[in-house]
Parts: sequence; structure tokens; C-alpha cells
Amino acid sequence: MQETHAMDNEDILLKKGSHGREYGRGTDTKRIDIFKYVIYGIAAAFFVYGILLMVEGFFTTGAIKDLYGDFKITTCGRCVSAWFIMLTYLFMLAWLGVTAFTSLPVYMYFNLWTICRNTTLVEGANLCLDLRQFGIVTIGEEKKICTVSENFLRMCESTELNMTFHLFIVALAGAGAAVIAMVHYLMVLSANWAYVKDACRMQKYEDIKSKEEQELHDIHSTRSKERLNAYT
Repeated sequence: MQETHAMDNEDILLKKGSHGREYGRGTDTKRIDIFKYVIYGIAAAFFVYGILLMVEGFFTTGAIKDLYGDFKITTCGRCVSAWFIMLTYLFMLAWLGVTAFTSLPVYMYFNLWTICRNTTLVEGANLCLDLRQFGIVTIGEEKKICTVSENFLRMCESTELNMTFHLFIVALAGAGAAVIAMVHYLMVLSANWAYVKDACRMQKYEDIKSKEEQELHDIHSTRSKERLNAYT
């Protein structure tokens, strides 16, 4: 009876463990799907944002001058330019954070790949990778990955390690390219803002100058008419 009861308990524990693993896998799959859709949304949003930046840069340069024959810009246009500068600056800071965040997995996987390569070159070498030095686990927890275990050797021989390492490299390169693009956009938008600001000042100066010249011309014409009337 006791043996039967123990076997029943083992079956219950095995069933609970299998259900827990299935639940964990389902949760991980949902998280991966959510993360995937978030990446799709960010890519689409930045594509639209790039088009908006291109249109804004087109309308704040010589396109308006070629279209109207002289410089015309509204207060709303200047506000839109300032808003794009602020938004691009915030996106640049965000992508700097993403670049710093993706550099850690690349560094960790590079060390892991180096350990795997040294293990194949030097037979019998016991090399370990401590996850505490990367800040993944707390200092109180001892999480070491050593080459003496079969799981580590199986991981080194699998193609998933190289694929994951290369994917993290691509992610880091993409984040760096996004930072460079944001810096370039910020430079262009700042130059456009300075151009718009100087052009507006020049336009105001030309308007004031033309008004003064018109007033002087009116005064001279009025005086000439008065003199002509006095002579007659």
C-alpha cells in the first residue's frame, strides 16, 4: 500500500511538473509574440517618422523658395520644426540606451563563444563563465557555466549559439545605425531651423526697409508736389 501510494505521489508530481513546463513554454511563447509585434510596431512607426522628416526637410529648404519665388514660412512651420528637433533628440537618447543594452549580450556571447573555441583547442581544460559579472543574477547566487558539463558541450556544438550571437550582432549594428541616423537627422533639422530663423529675420528686415523706403518716397513726392504748387 505504501509503495502504491508513493508511486501515485510520483505520478502526481510528474504530471504537475509537465503541466508547469507546458505552462512556462506557453507563457514564453506569448511573451515572444508580444515582443515580436512590438518590434514590428516600432519599425513601422520609425518608417512613418522618416517620411515625415523627409517631408518637413523638403518644405523648410529651397522648395518653398522655388515654388513661391520668395521665402515664405509660417509660425506653425517654425513650431513644427522645433517639435521635430525635440522629438529626434529624444529618439536619439532612446536608441543610445538600446545600443548600450544590446552591447551586453554581444559581449556575453562573445566570451561564451571564446570559451567554446578554447575548449575545442585545449582538451581537458575546465573553463567557467560566471553570470554574476554581467549583472544577470545577484551576487549571492552562484551561476557558473563550466565546460566539464555535457550541456555546455552540447550548447557549443549546436547551431543556435552561433545564430543567436550573430542576431545580437545584427541588433547592435542596427541600433548603432539608428543612432547615426538620429544624429544626422538632428544636424539637418538644426541647420533647417537656423536657416528658417535667419530667413525670417531677413524677411522682417527687408519688409521694414521697403516700408521706410516707401515712406521716404512718399515724403519726397509730397514735398515735390507742394513745391510745384507753390511755384504755380
